[in-house]
Order: sequence, then structure tokens, then C-alpha cells
Amino acid sequence: MSLVLEQIKTPGLAQLSYIVGDAAAGVAAIIDPRRDVDVYLQRSRQLGLRITHAIETHIHADFVSGARELQAQLGLPIAAGRSDDYQFDYQPLKAGNTITLGNITLEVLHTPGHTPEHISLLLSDTKQEEQPFAIFTGDTLFNLDVGRPDLLGEGTARPLAHRLYHSLFELLLPWGDRMEIYPCHGAGSACGKSIGDRTQSTLGNEHLFNPALQPRSADEFVDWLLSDMPEPPRHYAHLKKVNAAGPPVQGCLQAPQALTIEAFQRQMEQANTLVIDTRSMLAFGGGHIPGAINIGLGPSFPSWVGWLIDPETSLLLITEGPEDLKAASEHLFRIGYDRVSGYLHGGMTGWHTQGLPLQRITQMPVTELYEQLDRDDLLVLDVRSDQEFLNGAVPHAQHIYLPHLEENLSRLDHTRTVATYCGSGYRASIAASLLQKYGFASVVNIPGSWSAWRSADLPIEKPTS
Repeated sequence: MSLVLEQIKTPGLAQLSYIVGDAAAGVAAIIDPRRDVDVYLQRSRQLGLRITHAIETHIHADFVSGARELQAQLGLPIAAGRSDDYQFDYQPLKAGNTITLGNITLEVLHTPGHTPEHISLLLSDTKQEEQPFAIFTGDTLFNLDVGRPDLLGEGTARPLAHRLYHSLFELLLPWGDRMEIYPCHGAGSACGKSIGDRTQSTLGNEHLFNPALQPRSADEFVDWLLSDMPEPPRHYAHLKKVNAAGPPVQGCLQAPQALTIEAFQRQMEQANTLVIDTRSMLAFGGGHIPGAINIGLGPSFPSWVGWLIDPETSLLLITEGPEDLKAASEHLFRIGYDRVSGYLHGGMTGWHTQGLPLQRITQMPVTELYEQLDRDDLLVLDVRSDQEFLNGAVPHAQHIYLPHLEENLSRLDHTRTVATYCGSGYRASIAASLLQKYGFASVVNIPGSWSAWRSADLPIEKPTS
């Protein structure tokens, strides 16, 4: 069999890209490539394939596209749905256009809704007759979800949602239940409301189980889809512009510079510079550089960097070791945070052995927090999303969603001890570090947070607003 179809998963972004081609003909295309393109170059060499096309299903909002990196290295064309927003040379695709890769054919469907220019790609193989057997759906259709139509600004969500209805019910579903679907995202991406765990599905499975595909009129679908839509991460609007303009070609991921303690301190003093400490909440709480923000390295790291930090900020990194440094650098590169000034060589060990200043954040178990709820000088701060808060909260907690904490600091009493909590403690530790950076003298974090509170069967308050 000559068909090549491989899915490449990108940690931290829940992003899915694809190598598709014909092994006998030795050619392949990359669909929705991420910015660090070595993964495609290495795999194509292993498979004996020449990459002939980079194909974009749409202008991405959550990661920097790697299409121009592939173009620069291989001299290949970039193919994408027609849009006036693109500011670089590309091959515009419209419905019915085809890209041939040996015996493999990709046929374009124009499936607007998530974005106006969005395309999906029907996959067929002459060895399996000419009828398509799969669709690369981009951000139109996911497992148990569909692409959100609200990322282009005020006034566009409802018209795009109507177009999405047409794309789903009139263009995709008629291809039949057996059709395989390969989306651009899996669970954890904010490009949908609540994407399911499967990274591949069928139209039949989605027809049965996807709540977006249940029988509704177009107006009912639009009302349902736009209700309770979560707020999009702040960096999405910026990345839309970056990908439309054409991301700057870097050639490869540049490793951050190792800095001595003295050089690190000098960099800290520069304007518009921020220290990100990627260690766990417990390690950070035990001792950290004054003013550092704790965004722990894990699946949510790129999302919270994007939510909270301006891409033009110069970043200094604290990591546990070389592997964590590599992972943090890759995450930042993929979302376009290119101003990484360096990292602290040797991590925190050298810092504290030289007797340099440290700050701490007390870690308070939920049982201790419960015992102290009646303290007049204690303020419990819930930094979860609005919906999480409304579903149940620690009694008497004040609520500010983490992405809006910095602009709402005046709502908090500096004279009280602020105990931060979220779902697990991860976001709460970010919040606690922000409060400490902005001069709150007494801050504690609640590890385990809401999950631990529920496990301990402690009292719950149902907020009304």
C-alpha cells in the first residue's frame, strides 16, 4: 500500500498536523504544520518522501504556522483558502481544486465558519477506487465539538456561526457515516468549546455523539453554539495577525542563552523584562527570585503564557534542568514568544547558595483553609473561570478570573492575607505569584485547590452571580 497518513501531535497546544502522501511516488504534503518543522523533515526522510506542499486549512490563532519555514527550507508552495488577509505569496485554493500526490488526491471543500477562508480536504486513493474515504476538517469539526466562530471580533460571530452550520450540515455530513475525519485539534485546545479526547473520528460517530450535530434549525444551532462560549485566550488575536502577515522565518529553534547569576541579574533590571519560573508550585513556593511569575511547565504552559504575557516582553527563564529548558523553549517558539533573553545557568541552586534574596509562598492544605475561613484578615480568592465558579465555590470566596487579575487588583484588600485557589492549584500558584509581584505582603496558595476541597467533602457555596 502506498498511502502515507501520519498524525503529528504537538504537546501543550493539542494541535494535530499531518503528513499525507504516496510512498511509491515518494511525495507528500504537510497539512497545518507547526513552526518547528524538523519533525516533518526528519520523518519524511525516514519514509523516503519529498515534501511538495505545505497546506493551511485556515489562518491559525493558537500557534505560529510552520508553512513559511517549510517554504524557505524546501522551496515549496504554500496552499490555502483564498483570503485578502494573507500578506505573502501563496497558492489560493477554492472548492473543487485538487492537489495530486502520486495516487493520492486531496480535493478542496470550502468550509467557512471558524474562519471565512477555511477549507477542508477530501482524501482519496486510486487504489481504493475514486470515492474519498477521509476528510481533514481543520477547525471545522472536532471530536464532540466544532470550531468556534467568535475569534475575529465583534459582529462576526453570528454570521460565521450561520456559515458553520451550512459547512457542517450541507457540506460535511452528506459524505456519509463511514467517512473518517482528521481534525486540527484535540482535547485541551481553546479553538472549540469542549473538544473530545479522540484525535480521529468518523462522521457517523460525530453524528451520533457530537452535541453540535444534533437536529436543530440554523438559528437554533447559532444560539446554542454561542451560548456560554468561553473567552478566547488573549494571544489568539495577535497570532491571527502574525500568521496572516507571514511569520518571520527563523530557520530553527534557537536555544536560549545560558546566563551567569550576575548576567541574569543585569538582564532582570532591563525594562519590559519578566522572569518566568517554570518549576512546580511546591518548588516555587519554597523559594523563588523576587518578582518571578510561576507558570509551571506542563500542558497548560503555552496557554497561560499567551493569556498573561505580552509577546513583546523580554523573558528570563528558571527551569529544573536541560529537558525542562528544551520543553519551555519549544512551547514559547510555537506561540511566537521569540524574545527569550536567556535562562539562569544552574537554576535556583546557584542563586540560593550565594545567599541571594528569596521570596516564599506558603502552601496551605484545604483542611487548614477551612479551619481559618472565619478569620477577618483572610481573603479567599477564586481565580477559576466564571462557569467553574458558578458551579460551586469555597464559601465566601471572592472571584476574579485569572486572566483579569492584574486589571482588578484594586478590588483586593492589600492588608489581608490572600489565599488563592483554582481547580488544582496550578492557576492559583500563577495568581499568588502575580499578587506577590504587585506588592501583596501576605499570599498563600492552596495546592489541590477545588479538587482537594471536594475530595475532603468540605462545605460548598453556590454563587448566584
